[in-house]
Amino acid sequence: MANFAPPPGTADIFAAEARRWRTLENTAASVFSRYGYGELRTPIFEYTEIFQRGLGGETEVVQKEMYTFEDRGGRSLTLRPEGTAGVMRALSNTDVLNGVEQRVYYCGPMFRGERPAAGRRRQFHQVGVENVGRVAPLIDAECIAMLMEFLRELGINDAKLAINTRGVTADRGPAGELLRNYFAQHIDTMCDDCKARLDRNVWRILDCTQEACRKVVADAPDYVASFSAESRAYFDEVQAALTALGIPYTVDPLLVRGLDYYVHTVFEVSHSGLGAQTAVAGGGRYELFLPGQNRPVPGVGFAAGMERLLMVQDALKLNPPGVDPASFYLVGLGAAARMANLKLANRLRRDGVTVALELEERSFKAQLRSANKSGAKYAVIRGDAELEKGVAVVKSMADGSQSEIPEGELFEFLSSHR
Repeated sequence: MANFAPPPGTADIFAAEARRWRTLENTAASVFSRYGYGELRTPIFEYTEIFQRGLGGETEVVQKEMYTFEDRGGRSLTLRPEGTAGVMRALSNTDVLNGVEQRVYYCGPMFRGERPAAGRRRQFHQVGVENVGRVAPLIDAECIAMLMEFLRELGINDAKLAINTRGVTADRGPAGELLRNYFAQHIDTMCDDCKARLDRNVWRILDCTQEACRKVVADAPDYVASFSAESRAYFDEVQAALTALGIPYTVDPLLVRGLDYYVHTVFEVSHSGLGAQTAVAGGGRYELFLPGQNRPVPGVGFAAGMERLLMVQDALKLNPPGVDPASFYLVGLGAAARMANLKLANRLRRDGVTVALELEERSFKAQLRSANKSGAKYAVIRGDAELEKGVAVVKSMADGSQSEIPEGELFEFLSSHR
């Protein structure tokens, strides 16, 4: 048989795994709604400038990873590489620009042209939230608390939270110059990407994974000390709120996240069950510019990789949700019996009963094997003789006992034994 695999970096999701995905989505909806968030669904592609303007032209995502194409009208479109920019584009059509708070969550596929790895696909899936329109340290802390509660309800209780501050835009000049002067002294020993980042985006050097660069980064100066007193006070209040909520965290000065729009609080949650790629979720506060707007839209949010959440659950040996077997398997011997069973199954299903049945001509023994394999509680057996007599034979698959039930009483009997 030919093996028609999906494109590299994508995957087919069959029923057993899809049930686990639905559990993630339903848990997200349950938790986020308790915090006042409603679902928002945006297109999976946007005008390319939405991401170029929103994420920043110097980010790795925009420069290297976006799936961009031109449509028949000559418009440049891009499959969404992340959820925030599209959400903000949608919310810009509301009164959020007037400071009216909007709380939304989303889930769905994202697309990045990066090298596939464990928990990292070219079509991957995220669940995320955005709280848009207002700025306050306690909003940031509440957002982080909601993420940790979401993970707790998924059974992920041992994830590690790291936080940091990016300050505000005005802080970036002095802090960036401090880092640039330091890294310039060591740039000859660093990787080619970091050599390019020195002038293009010095902040990305802080999260480089190359061993030679990590050694240099470890001794980088404390750039947060150069931030304004207001920025440092903002971060102090976020930390105080997390402490008051009893949420453990560490401050990681090397955590900057990969996108240019972040300001103030940034955070990341990791778990050892993912192996080398430990991040399971992350986010922070941001100011995002949309095309045609000179004033940024403020918000705070996070995204969690759904594939990675499933991997963590696997590492923790959390039992995935099963599927309830059919209550009844309808065995039909002959065309008339199969038609009668089809009508009965339709009536039971409308009543909320899970039913399996045989719809093609097969032997009695083969149908009983299928009934046993299905996990059904009872087999309901009818053939020409049962139809003529006006009864059905109901067989317990647990102990093999069976009884004849009159046709007029069959529906009520089965409904009460589901």
